[in-house]
Amino acid sequence: MALGVGPRAVALGLALSMARWMALGMALTAATAAQALEQRLLIAPRLTDDRLAEGEAPHLVLHETDRAAGTDAPLLVWLPGTGGQPATGPRGFFETALQQGYRVLALSYLNTPAVAQVCVGATLRAQPACAGRLRQQRVWGEPQTRLVDDRPEDAIVPRLTRLLQHLARSDPAAAWAQYLDGDGPRWSRLLLAGQSQGGGMAAYIAQTRRVAGVIVFSGGWDLRARGDIADWYSRPSVTPAQRWHATFHTQEAQADTMAQTYRRLGLPAEHIHALAEPVLGRQPHGEGIANPAYRPLWTQMLQLQP
Repeated sequence: MALGVGPRAVALGLALSMARWMALGMALTAATAAQALEQRLLIAPRLTDDRLAEGEAPHLVLHETDRAAGTDAPLLVWLPGTGGQPATGPRGFFETALQQGYRVLALSYLNTPAVAQVCVGATLRAQPACAGRLRQQRVWGEPQTRLVDDRPEDAIVPRLTRLLQHLARSDPAAAWAQYLDGDGPRWSRLLLAGQSQGGGMAAYIAQTRRVAGVIVFSGGWDLRARGDIADWYSRPSVTPAQRWHATFHTQEAQADTMAQTYRRLGLPAEHIHALAEPVLGRQPHGEGIANPAYRPLWTQMLQLQP
C-alpha cells in the first residue's frame, strides 16, 4: 500500500533537496576558488639575467590568480638560510602571508658558504669587519672581500631587481611594476623576511633602506674576534624600530647571542620573540618557520606598522 505524501511534505522535501544542492554547490565553488586562488611560479635566475649560472635553484613566486585583487598587495621577499632553496621554503608561513593579502617572492641567491662559516678563526682575527664586508658584497654586489667569489650580478639586490623587471615584462597585467622604482626595488612596498643567514641579510638591507617591515627568524650572530657582536649591528636603521620583529628558540645554541644581537639592532623588547614550544623538527634552529604552533605569531608579525 502506497503511503500518501501531502503537498506540504513534498514542498519540504524539495526545499531540503534544494538546500543540499545549494550547500554542495557552495562547497564546490569554495574548493574551486581555493584551488584557483594561488599561482605558483618557478623562475630560473638565468632567465632574468644571462650572466647567472645555469642550474641554480629557481626563484619562487606565489600570488593570487585574481590579478585585480593583487594590484595593491604588499610583497613579502623571502631570503633562505644557508643551503636553503626557495621552492622548499616555509610553506605554512608563505600561506599565512598570502592569507594576509601579500604576494610572496622567495629569492634564490648565493647563500653558501655562510658568513658564519667564512668569518671565523684566523680570518676573523685578521679582518675584524669581515662579516659586514661579506654581507655588503653579497647584498649589494660591491666588491669588499676576496674571501668569496661572488660577482656583482650574483648579489641579492641585483637579483631581486632583475626578477621584478622580468615579472613586469612577462606579466604586465599583474602589475609587478608597482614594486619597482626606477632601476631598483620600491622598498616601501616590500616586507623582508629570512631565516638564519637570510634573516641577517634582511636586517642588513633594512638598516639602510626604509622597508615596509622586516622579520628575522633565528638570524644573525656575526661576531668580531673574542666573541664581541659585529659592529654592523649597531648602525642606525632607517626602517623604524616598530616595523622590526625577530625570533629565536630558547633551545638554540646561539640563543643568548641572538637576543643580544637583536637588542643591538635596536628592536623593542616586545618585538623580540623567544620561542619555547616543544621542538618538532630535528633541531630548534628552524622551529620559528616550520612549527605551525607559531602561526598566530606569524600573523602578528606580518601586520604592517606605520
